[in-house]
Amino acid sequence: MDLSFITHTWWGALLFVVACGHITIMCTSLYMHRSMAHQGVKFNPVISWAMRFWLWFFTGMSTREWVAVHRKHHAHCETEEDPHSPVIHGWAQILFFGVNYYRKAYRDPATMERFTKGCPNDVIERKLFMPHKVWGILILLAVDIALFGFITGPLVWGGQVLWVPFWAAGVVNGLGHTIGYRNYKVRDASRNLIPLGLLLSGEELHNNHHKFPSSARFSMRWFEFDMGWWYIQALRLIGLAKVKVVQSGAADFKERARLAKEAAIDRVIHAAVAPKIASAAVDA
Repeated sequence: MDLSFITHTWWGALLFVVACGHITIMCTSLYMHRSMAHQGVKFNPVISWAMRFWLWFFTGMSTREWVAVHRKHHAHCETEEDPHSPVIHGWAQILFFGVNYYRKAYRDPATMERFTKGCPNDVIERKLFMPHKVWGILILLAVDIALFGFITGPLVWGGQVLWVPFWAAGVVNGLGHTIGYRNYKVRDASRNLIPLGLLLSGEELHNNHHKFPSSARFSMRWFEFDMGWWYIQALRLIGLAKVKVVQSGAADFKERARLAKEAAIDRVIHAAVAPKIASAAVDA
């Protein structure tokens, strides 16, 4: 198969970066987030290991570290103890330097001790993924240079390794607590961003997730597209995934509609009665 259109054109290289980035954010969402951090879905060990290896190779991330930071975020959201709150630190800091807040959090032994229950602690985690996190992305750099050359290769590599730090650590954690719409009133500032399902695998539905953290599905309304959920469903059909928790916000939407209807009726009644009351007051 001739793949020169990828390795010898700028748009081919860009397509390659986007495709790899999509797989990386999908692995982050499905494995680290929905499965390990919140245990809403369980994958076949082969699938789990494949996603875990991909993340080490393309990001250098450790499952234990990522999960610990994310669980601490939920436990202390929008407080001084939150590892990456834009409410505390400002949205620009989290958007552009979110990865630095992650590093600071997982370097705290107390955080790692408290928030890593159930995370993998096998030989490969202890001997490779944790102590040699940089090996994966250095091997990736060598592969990219071999494929694209000494000029384009490093640029492709930069796009690949920065994909999750920007989109997940930056956009989701920064803008996802700053702009967008809210389906639910929660104690934090989480919001749903405009549909970015192809880029973020459903992680943009941040307010929904903060309302139902353990749910394997993030979408709640008809126009919300959770691509990660469709991947889970596909794996589920062939016996490679088992959904443990799925929560729905339908009742909340019905309650909101009921209250809106009652408020509308009240306004109609008030509009009809208010002039009569005012007229009676004048006559009196």
